[in-house]
Amino acid sequence: MATAQLAAVPEPKYWHLRTVLLRAIDNEFSTGQVLPNERDLSARFGVARATLRQALDQLELEGRLVRRRGIGTLVAAPRVGVPVSRREEGWPGSSGRDQAWRAVDCTSAGASEQLARALGIPAGEIVHTVRRVRVVQGQIVATESLHVPESTLKLLPAIRLSAGAAQAGAAQGEGGDDQARSVLRRLERLGVDGESRSVELGVAEAEEAALLERPPGTPVLVVTTQYAAGGRLAALGTSTYRADTCKLTFGETGLVEVTPVPAVPAARTAS
Repeated sequence: MATAQLAAVPEPKYWHLRTVLLRAIDNEFSTGQVLPNERDLSARFGVARATLRQALDQLELEGRLVRRRGIGTLVAAPRVGVPVSRREEGWPGSSGRDQAWRAVDCTSAGASEQLARALGIPAGEIVHTVRRVRVVQGQIVATESLHVPESTLKLLPAIRLSAGAAQAGAAQGEGGDDQARSVLRRLERLGVDGESRSVELGVAEAEEAALLERPPGTPVLVVTTQYAAGGRLAALGTSTYRADTCKLTFGETGLVEVTPVPAVPAARTAS
């Protein structure tokens, strides 16, 4: 079968400049250092300001640069490793997870057909949606919508939060929504059989972007987690992580053990 010859695609000027800038950043600058202003950079690399801005915008999008009003353009810190396995995070209502996530609010409404299919419940069944943000090193790096069907909560006793418990929850960073804390506390009493996760690339919609304190369209990593309990799907979580600041880890340490493959003896040739 004949192979088609691919036509060479000319590299845009800003993309070539991005590569040159990356080399300069790695060799000449350190984390947190401020880059020269646009006029000086344009003169150094012999490019128009518009081309330079395109390259800087691309590097900011990739998380290599960060812009600070009144300061300038800085070399960004390396991406933060964020564990997303149950071993590190725990069940959605567990105390270990509460240390990383802070509740924003909780709403209850009939499930749309799309959400009902995802949860395996009849359309219109009441679903409690807890919104949370994840804070790492004082920075919001993710937002989560945890969907819990009413049929899951019916398996658990109701919890009335006392004033002391509410204050303690707020002190632990859980946020100020009593309903959210009640849903999470009830989930904590439900044993989990297992979970499954999927990750895909996406962009932050307006509501998520506002929680992440980023503009809409910001690249994000979307982690969808299905929690099983009692032989059924008990909850569904959709977490949106900033792709420019996070790298997700799935093991206890985030490292993957590689077992060396034994060498295959060379076949003997007939004499």
